[in-house]
Amino acid sequence: MGKLLLIDGHSILNRAFYGVPELTNPQGLHTNAVYGFLNIMFKVLDSEAADHLAVAFDLSEPTFRHRMYPEYKGTRKPMPEELHEQVPVMKDVLTAMGVPILTKPGFEADDILGTVAKKSQAEGMEVTILSGDRDLLQLADEHIRICLPKTVKGQTEVHNYFPEDVRREYQVTPAEFIDVKALMGDTSDNVPGVPSIGEKTATSIIVNFHSIENAHEHIDEVKPPRAQKALRDHYEDAVFSKKLVTICTDVDLPFTLESAEVGNLYTPEAFEKMKELGFRSLLARFGEQGTAELPLEKKFRRISTEQELEQAAGKAAGADHAGLVLLPGGAGIAISWSGEDVVYAFGSAAEEPGKGIRPEVLKTAAESLLLQALGAEGGDGGKDTLFRVFVLDLKSMLPDLPGIDRKLEEAKGEAATPLEAEEDAANPLEAGGKAAAPCPGIPGQRVVADEGVAAYLLNPLRDSYGYDDIAREFLGSTFPTREELIGKRTWAEAIRDMPEKAGSCLGYMAYTAWAAGPVLLRELEKSGMTALFVDMEMPVVSALYHMEQAGIRVRREELRDYGAKLAVSIRELEEEIYAETGREFNINSPKQLGEILFGEMHLPGGKKTKTGYSTAAGVLEKLAPEYPFVRKILDYRQVTKLKSTYADGLDSYIREDGRIHGTFNQTITATGRISSTEPNLQNIPVRMELGREIRKVFVPAEGCLFTDADYSQIELRVLAHMSGDEHLIAAYRDAEDIHAITASQVFHVPLDMVTPEMRRNAKAVNFGIVYGISAFGLSDNLSISRKEAMEYIDRYFETYPGVKHFLDGLVEKAKALGYSETMFGRRRPIPELKNRNFAIRQFGERVAMNSPIQGTAADIIKIAMIRVDRRLRQEGLKSRLVLQIHDELLVETQAEEKEEVARILTEEMKGAAKLRVELEIGMKTGLSWFETK
Repeated sequence: MGKLLLIDGHSILNRAFYGVPELTNPQGLHTNAVYGFLNIMFKVLDSEAADHLAVAFDLSEPTFRHRMYPEYKGTRKPMPEELHEQVPVMKDVLTAMGVPILTKPGFEADDILGTVAKKSQAEGMEVTILSGDRDLLQLADEHIRICLPKTVKGQTEVHNYFPEDVRREYQVTPAEFIDVKALMGDTSDNVPGVPSIGEKTATSIIVNFHSIENAHEHIDEVKPPRAQKALRDHYEDAVFSKKLVTICTDVDLPFTLESAEVGNLYTPEAFEKMKELGFRSLLARFGEQGTAELPLEKKFRRISTEQELEQAAGKAAGADHAGLVLLPGGAGIAISWSGEDVVYAFGSAAEEPGKGIRPEVLKTAAESLLLQALGAEGGDGGKDTLFRVFVLDLKSMLPDLPGIDRKLEEAKGEAATPLEAEEDAANPLEAGGKAAAPCPGIPGQRVVADEGVAAYLLNPLRDSYGYDDIAREFLGSTFPTREELIGKRTWAEAIRDMPEKAGSCLGYMAYTAWAAGPVLLRELEKSGMTALFVDMEMPVVSALYHMEQAGIRVRREELRDYGAKLAVSIRELEEEIYAETGREFNINSPKQLGEILFGEMHLPGGKKTKTGYSTAAGVLEKLAPEYPFVRKILDYRQVTKLKSTYADGLDSYIREDGRIHGTFNQTITATGRISSTEPNLQNIPVRMELGREIRKVFVPAEGCLFTDADYSQIELRVLAHMSGDEHLIAAYRDAEDIHAITASQVFHVPLDMVTPEMRRNAKAVNFGIVYGISAFGLSDNLSISRKEAMEYIDRYFETYPGVKHFLDGLVEKAKALGYSETMFGRRRPIPELKNRNFAIRQFGERVAMNSPIQGTAADIIKIAMIRVDRRLRQEGLKSRLVLQIHDELLVETQAEEKEEVARILTEEMKGAAKLRVELEIGMKTGLSWFETK
């Protein structure tokens, strides 16, 4: 019995388009959907060992459904242009591989697949249908398997469905699945369905009655009552929907099994297509023809002796530039100094005893290469290359390169002067007020460049900056990913179990570091961000590494006591909520909570969604003033999160030294802000007193105290400087309370007559303007009418006309350029501005307004962080920077160094940029983090 694999062309292409990161070939053609499609197709074809293959595609409307049912108004949404252009390319590739393409004017791919599947089954074939569309589950039977790719934990898994699988997951047979879909409807497929009946209710009805028609015959038995009424009132819609979702299996289609026999897919024509599209990782499937075009991996050479490694490091140090990879702990190393020279070695600790090179030797070789490039040990330090060595992730290497960390601190360079504001300019940006050197007073080094950071600067919207991402975007090459080569194994496991694959992965990493380095530098130069990279982002790497190494001390027992205290609060809140609602239920279940609040207690403002009533924080916040027990529900959520995320969660991060050594990331946020993970120490709750108490467990080392300094209203001060609005600048120069003076001017009352409510409203407007707030957002925040909120905003712009002009200019500039820009030249692409959806375009406009302000503030705190870290070390102090929390720096301060630390924080934070309004900071000390706030 033969096997036939049928593929739903548009469905799998669409899934691949959204599942595979943006990918283009050297000619600029988008190729990610084609690449993803081929990978899925090969994976299933290999696992199925199918001997027949065909792909079905939709053709343009109208379809037979439009002809048979004139009342059917369904029209597909147009696909994105970047996907649309890949459809003919996909068909060309399939044709080159000899794969038959099945289409029929007026019919959808589902109908073609259903027809071919049933016909082939009748001829004795085992059939597999690969699609992302659940509708095809209705075709499943003993000889027709439906394969649905699904994303599980970020990875694609193919789930297989025979009839018993459909029944197990959906509780109905494949034939009954049609009725479930008809009842629930599907807006994406323009299937009306029955109002008020969702998937759960539809499934329950069909499980009990097996068909829509039978359910209607027993309509008085249908439950719940609202579903009974809906089906009674909309029975004709249900029957009509059933016709629409039933797949046609008798399309007149000239298909023969002989035409679908799998022959040689790897034809010369297909090979040329793969080369043209840049799919280098797929060329290996073409046998000798492919490997002849894949010389790169063959050039990766393993070295096994210390002498060979020393020679390789010396050659790389003497080259124009080199690529270097050092795995954590010295598990492996890879070096490239030309397209022909890529070597790698494994550390003996990762291999069987007696194999590999001692990890200490690998670390020494990496350090020697960098030191020679620095000119510290006889190397030629006088080359003109901006950077001598390129790495993919410098921070991960620094723990094994202590000598390099010290050398980077000592790096010599011409120190820039602080940003000088153009005092006579209405808009400093227009008057050339952008910083010429982004990191004033910090000398940049010219030895090692981090390509992940460079790629992030050039495109901060990506999710990852691995070697394969960099190669694809900047070399036009598609290299196999780490997961494709070694799966989810650790490096030690991969080196032990599959050394050739591990070596290939190391080779690709080192080659990418070598080849992409100069390309990245050219792109940075084109975008005007070279100085930003050299003088800000590269020094940030060292500062973050130092904070990670220092860590922050946590009293474990106090943390556990805090958790016990939270547990008591949780129980008390539960009892109070149960008493108020009159019953016990799962407070953490949005569905149960929604039914109780809005279904049983009939509280106002209930908004029902497909999954039940919304119980989002915004919904509950509006109810809390009138219904105090709702505030207890909000408190319960916060307290349970405090316990699970912090009281319980932080305990596992405390190391043997009694400190948490978190991870600080500089390539995550689009605005340039630093983020914190494992654990996130930047998100410690502060709104609740009970939440603030967790800061008590964070304490300095013996003989130390914490010094905490944070910027005062830095984003508003940046707005004043960048907008050049004289009234806002004067407000900062003349008043200590910016919110009160804004209230005075906006509401036209003397300063001494500003009420607390006026000040609160002015504060909301002040900060809202920075984030591009709308009248709707402000009305929601202040619980006022949208008209009143609009009046507040209009008055604000009347008071500060320069701000309005500046923000409008930012939007226009971003529309023209496609990106926003900070005062230091950092770019943030805003593709949303060109979106067809009005709401998305509005979001893009808000991003265009707030990114330059938030990004500039983020740049300033980075400058301050770098300078504080360096001065503490250069002045020989034992005090260390341990945390950066957005606009705040926390220093673990030796008691006897208290005055010096305060001086350094004041000088470096206030001097990070010279604006038209002073940068002000608040500073406190204490014996716990709690005491500093």
